Amino acid sequence: MTTVETPGAAVEATDADTLIELYRTRMNKGRATLGELFGRHVELASEGAWVTGEDDRRFLNCGGYGVFITGARHPAVLARVTEQLGRHPVATRLFLEPQAAYAADALVDFAPPGLERVHFANSGAEAVEAAVKVARTQGRTRLVATEGGYHGKTMGALSLTGKDTFQDPFRPLLPGVDHVPYGDAAAIERLLATMPGEACVVIEPVQGEAGVIIPPEGYLREVRRACDAHGALLVLDEIQTGLGRLGAWWGADLAGVVPDILLTGKALGGGVMPVSALVATPEVFSVFDKDPYLHTSTFSGSPLAMAAVRGALEAIEDDGLVDRARVLGAQLLTELRAIAERHFGAAVREVRGQGLLIGVEFTEPGLAGELLIELLEQGVIANHSLNSHMVLRFTPPAVLTPSDVAFLCEAFDRACRAQAAQYLPSTPTH
Repeated sequence: MTTVETPGAAVEATDADTLIELYRTRMNKGRATLGELFGRHVELASEGAWVTGEDDRRFLNCGGYGVFITGARHPAVLARVTEQLGRHPVATRLFLEPQAAYAADALVDFAPPGLERVHFANSGAEAVEAAVKVARTQGRTRLVATEGGYHGKTMGALSLTGKDTFQDPFRPLLPGVDHVPYGDAAAIERLLATMPGEACVVIEPVQGEAGVIIPPEGYLREVRRACDAHGALLVLDEIQTGLGRLGAWWGADLAGVVPDILLTGKALGGGVMPVSALVATPEVFSVFDKDPYLHTSTFSGSPLAMAAVRGALEAIEDDGLVDRARVLGAQLLTELRAIAERHFGAAVREVRGQGLLIGVEFTEPGLAGELLIELLEQGVIANHSLNSHMVLRFTPPAVLTPSDVAFLCEAFDRACRAQAAQYLPSTPTH
């Protein structure tokens, strides 16, 4: 049994049996079952690209749903957060607070041109909710999202998330929400033509939870043109794709578009603090400018989170992580594709990606999940895709070293070999 000593408390057990029982009886029975399914592993510490579990076993973290572009506990982020923790961790919300002001200023510096107003929140879903409310203040009461899109699970965000599995238990959701096929700009144009001046389009530059779906060339430019033609607002949900994940600061940059509202999160907290943000044009943000109490949250813009934002942006810029994500992503896409196709052949539908957002799609049901579990046994953390059970997803940090890349490829090769023997017993592996 592994134990840890907590400040001012007794030694606490951290073995899987104890934790599964606590999850089952105090948190969520289903989550306890998942803990058993995923190998009963326990995470106790993290640094850079690595997570340390029980008995000091280490796992290369290529998961985390896009949070760890800077790796865990990046020194620049830790330095700012630790210093702020020792001085003033939670604000009164009445006085001016320096960290929030400077974090907003830094974020605007890296945002697409014209996006000059920032509202901080605590999660991606909260940022989506804020975008819906901003749109309402501008008279855009109709919402347009895409099939397979993922925008969160609070009620407003869930109304935009294009997956019945998550929506059905909570209906009725927000009225006036339409979903169109992702990648079909003409479908958006036709729909917007029926609601001139009333709509807000919420879309991802690359669909992450749908299985790393990359739209056709020029898609976002056509969506932007359609929004302009029919008086619609354009919201780019870059909560997963932004801050270097795609090998550019934003998917907006790659597409050559500027949205009315950009949403960011996940990596914004530098792998240390939960934080998200809405970044908007002054025109769209104008009603919020007039009334600062119109949309608030007690912990929005907390000094600790704001210190993390400043540290994260510094780390991404100073360490050149955007370029590293682009180069590493191209390398990993080539190598992971070759390994998967060598072992599974036609059972691999496609290996695709942009930067360090990579998806491996299979034709065989269950294979992605089994490979995820096998990868854990080989010491690599990946992710399933919430809106596509056929896709195994990799979101590694941009701080991977050459030895980390070699470890990932070797572990993926071993995992594929083991699963190919079960799924394709007649197919020789090499």
